[in-house]
Amino acid sequence: MFRVPPIRLALLTGLLAASAAHATVYPLPEDGAALFGSVEHIVTTYEDTLIDLGRRYSLGYEEILRVNPGVDPWLPGEGTAVLLPGQRILPSGPRDGIVVNLPEHRLYYYPKPKKGEHPVVYTYPVSIGKMDWRTPLGKTRIVAKDKNPIWYPPASVRKEHAERGDPLPAAVPPGPDNPLGAYKMRLAIGGGSYLIHGTNNPAAVGMAITHGCIRMFPEDIEQLFAMVPVGTNVYLVNEPVKVAIVHGEVYMESHPPVDAEGQVAPIDPNDFAARLDKALGPTRTAVHWDYALDMLNKGTGMPVLIGIEADDAPAPSAPVAADDPPAAPGA
Repeated sequence: MFRVPPIRLALLTGLLAASAAHATVYPLPEDGAALFGSVEHIVTTYEDTLIDLGRRYSLGYEEILRVNPGVDPWLPGEGTAVLLPGQRILPSGPRDGIVVNLPEHRLYYYPKPKKGEHPVVYTYPVSIGKMDWRTPLGKTRIVAKDKNPIWYPPASVRKEHAERGDPLPAAVPPGPDNPLGAYKMRLAIGGGSYLIHGTNNPAAVGMAITHGCIRMFPEDIEQLFAMVPVGTNVYLVNEPVKVAIVHGEVYMESHPPVDAEGQVAPIDPNDFAARLDKALGPTRTAVHWDYALDMLNKGTGMPVLIGIEADDAPAPSAPVAADDPPAAPGA
């Protein structure tokens, strides 16, 4: 890969847009491109909070706060301009089943299209594991689904609550006090202790706050639960930097990296360079490297244009006029 001086920098406002700002399903681009969705701007009313707007537009807590610095999440005030980061790049790897990208705090679901249907992707904000309770990585699958589940807090979780003066019962029945919400799907890892489930605390969706499970908005898990069959593949990945090449333009989306404990880690430019090179593969590109590093450090989670594909085609030879005589042999 080679790099050249600054190029035109702009944010693509969307190749594909959903029918409504808060929709979670998008058609996959027919040309195989990985960029979809759109960025929108709204003005708040007096009653709005960033938390409510995030839920309304399928955005997690950190996702909407990160791109609206200086806006009070609970009292933004009437007439405040708010950015809604609804455009994103698909994670690399298989477009199969469920993919959860931990640094992004986001889940993608690729249902198997029926004959004649166009492939689509559903995407939802999620919470992931907090420190010492990290969400594991790797490929697994859904092994069971339960509606109105009973929560049996593990001994380690009960110990944690007891130490802070908030003891838990051995079992929590379905209802408003159940942190699993109304739906859970069990994963085939950790002895079945890891789940994708709902919540009774939707304001915290989009944070690293769980005991290792994947937590979703109540309406999102209800929709996903109805679509996902037992046996569906689940890929838990750590991809803080995503890249897409669209019509010869190189876009990057970066998120604060997650360390082995599931916490935000320092940004390593060398690691970033390796990830970017890997994502671009053999494609020769002209990248505005300083701008890309600046956007990496900001980690807004919004796709930005950082380069263009290099034109390796040979320059065309000068045309020969029709009345020019051919060159003499040996000339």
